[in-house]
Order: sequence, then C-alpha cells, then structure tokens
Amino acid sequence: MRELITIEQTIAFIEGNQFEPAAYRDLDLRSLASLMEAKDFGASLFLGCDLESSTTCHLAAGGAYIIPDIKDFSFPVHRSRLYTADELFLGFDPDVPDSHLGTFDHRVYLEYVAAGRQFSESIQVTLARRLHDHSITEALEYMLQGRKVVAIMGGHGMERRDPRYLEVARLARRLTQDGYLLVSGGGPGAMEATHVGAFFATRGEEEMTRAVMSMSVRPAEAKPNTEYADADWLERAWRMRAEYPIPEGDEKKCESIGIPTWTYGHEPPALFASHIAKYFANSVREDGLLTIATHGVVFAPGSAGTIQEIFQEACQNHYFVVEDRCSPMILMGKEYWTVDKPVWPLLFQLAENQMYGELLYLTDCIEAVIRKLSSYQPDLYVKGR
Repeated sequence: MRELITIEQTIAFIEGNQFEPAAYRDLDLRSLASLMEAKDFGASLFLGCDLESSTTCHLAAGGAYIIPDIKDFSFPVHRSRLYTADELFLGFDPDVPDSHLGTFDHRVYLEYVAAGRQFSESIQVTLARRLHDHSITEALEYMLQGRKVVAIMGGHGMERRDPRYLEVARLARRLTQDGYLLVSGGGPGAMEATHVGAFFATRGEEEMTRAVMSMSVRPAEAKPNTEYADADWLERAWRMRAEYPIPEGDEKKCESIGIPTWTYGHEPPALFASHIAKYFANSVREDGLLTIATHGVVFAPGSAGTIQEIFQEACQNHYFVVEDRCSPMILMGKEYWTVDKPVWPLLFQLAENQMYGELLYLTDCIEAVIRKLSSYQPDLYVKGR
C-alpha cells in the first residue's frame, strides 16, 4: 500500500486516473473535503489526519480505516517525518538556566517516567508509544532509500576534550564527504562526535577542531566521563552550532541521523544530527540501528552498551539476518579492544571460518577504516556464496 505524507502527493494521487487504496499519514485534509467526497477511497488507511466530519462519514461508509491521533500526550502518535533538534529542543534558551526542562523533548521524557517508563500498565500509553515508534520507523525507512548507511557506535561518556572524540568526528566527516549517510545512537560522547563530523563535512578539519575545542571546557567540579550531566552541556553545543552554522545550500551534504531513545531520556539527544529518529522502545531502536547500517559499523571505545552492540551486529552477520548479507565490522582502538576491553579475541574466534570473518578489522588508523569501508562490495558477501 502506497504511503502519502504530503498534500502535493495526495492531490496528485487522488486526481490521477488510476486510483487504489493508500495510507495517508499526519495530513491536514480539511481543505480537500470537496475533492475527497467525490471519490471512492475503498479500504484506504488514514492515520492521524485532520478531516471534516462529512469527509469522515464518507470515508467510513466506503470502507476506509480512520485512526485519529491520540491527543492525551505531548508526543504525536502518527508522525510522517523524523524529528529535528530544533523541534526536540523547542523552548530552549541558552541564556536562561534550566530552560531545557521546558523543552518538548524533556516534557515527553517526564511523561514517560510518570507513566512507568517501559513498563506502563496503561494500554493507552503502550499503544500510543508503539504507534509513535512505528511511524518513526516508517519515516526512517523513507529517508534511507538509496543511501549507503554506516553506523558509528561508541561510549556516551567520551568527553569532547578526549582525543578519541576528535578521531570519531574526523572519521565521520570523511565518510560523509565520501557519500555515506552516518547514523549513531543519537546521544552524547562518541555519538555526538559522529554528528559533529557530518555537520562539518563541507568545511575544513581545522575549523571543526576549533569548534570542538570551543565546547570542550567543563566546570571545575565536573565528574569524569559524565559530561552530558554538566549543567551547561547543551548550552555549549547550542552556542557552537550558532557560531558555526552549516553554509547555506550545503544542508543535504551534511546530513546524518541520530537514533536515541526516551529510555535514556536523561541524556539529551545529539544537537548536530540533521534528523533524529527518537524511540520509546530501546530494543527496537538498538536492533534497528544496526540493521540499517548495511555498509558497515565502526565501533569506537565504549562500555557495556557498545560491547552489547558488537555482539548484536556479529549475530546479524553470523546468521545473515539483513538481506541475506553480512557487512563490515571495524573496531577502532587496538589497545582498547585487546587489553582494556578484550573483545577482539573472542569476536575473532567467533567469526573463524565464517564469511563475516573476512569483514572484521581492528585498527587505530582512520585511513584504514575508510579503505575497508570503500572496498566493501555487498554482492560478494551473500548467504550461500
């Protein structure tokens, strides 16, 4: 069933000679009442659309399915597009202390906590969240069409002044320049660095370095590896983004997608992602993030969450879960992944005599990562080769 998410698409589709049932999502169709009431929509699906009462009666009589938005929540249940940082942080003012507490993103998080987090006993709450997450997945799939997607995973505790943060940003910048669409878990640390790199894809590395340094100074009393908890974490990023805006006309060249979750809503989403697919269900978000990274996943240093993602991705490759193919897995940081968190020996052993073993790589070198990803040919790594 075709999905229509703009008024222009809808008018062209309705006025076309060949008509068939379709899905209409998150549209204000009241201005099209006369046009719609002269047509038969059959078993079409209307999700969160605004309709005149006469149009609603006409559609229902013809067998259409009409599922209105649920107005009891701060978040939209049926959404046709991904979020932007400006939408999530609507109401934030860097000159007003604690103004982030009044943003759309934080209001939704407070609702999430008040309703029992992921274990709400309300069927209305759980249904609304699942419908929301489904619409986000649909919007995400629409944006990914025809794109070569690479994910960078890594720890949320990586500080902006950590040399590894800049390494991740440099890698992301280069990959974005090479035409890849970068995705991450959409939070702080290595995830934020991923989007900073994409954000600066059309500018020089020195300018990006200066920008990162401008937001890396922490309060004197700050605890290590919890920069996202600093009272001015968001303010510093906000001011940097304002000082270094994407050059006009370069927006498409600097795209990236953050995929965070309200499960970890105490961590603000990455401000530098051009698009944000924010979920309630963390399990859907984690598995989906790895699934869409069909051209490879790079693992920067991280802790339990990153290690879990390494073996999730290994499992997808091991059993050819995604399109009957396997894809590159690159661990950045030889000492980290062999000594500090010795994941590499086990992963290497697991992949022995498996096709994806050819796609495992451990390195400290950005250029080596880029060569490995650019040499990947998906059709050579198909199940049953």
